Amino acid sequence: MPDTPPEGRRTLASKLDHLFRTVHPREGGEYSFEDVADALRAAGGPTISGTYIWQLRKGLRDNPTKRHLEALAGFFGVPPAYFFDDEAAERIDAELSLLAAMRDASVRGIALRAAGLSPKSLTAIREMIERVRELEGLPNAAEGDAAEG
Repeated sequence: MPDTPPEGRRTLASKLDHLFRTVHPREGGEYSFEDVADALRAAGGPTISGTYIWQLRKGLRDNPTKRHLEALAGFFGVPPAYFFDDEAAERIDAELSLLAAMRDASVRGIALRAAGLSPKSLTAIREMIERVRELEGLPNAAEGDAAEG
């Protein structure tokens, strides 16, 4: 059973799992472990099996080489610091969440239509969206969003 990290620290498994859940191919859905392993090999990266990637994601293995982590970071489009620095991982996760939201055509359309509006109008729209999210039982927006504008 994987060790529990010190309080507040995320495990390698949780970070890798987040990347799989958030970064998708254009066709949608998650990359398979074999897709990732094949892409790393094709890019001239270190040899790694889909099974080993699965073990890393599930926390069954937790001591990959630096080259493996660099290759995985490159595949998912994040800096290697994502795996080594929890503060960097938090910032990157926030950016990934925004990118994931922007994949939704409806969200993208609302964002594009809001461009150029006054700060007062943007605040009114943000308050309206938060109220609707509350009515639909969705979680509040990230604190970082509330601190902007």
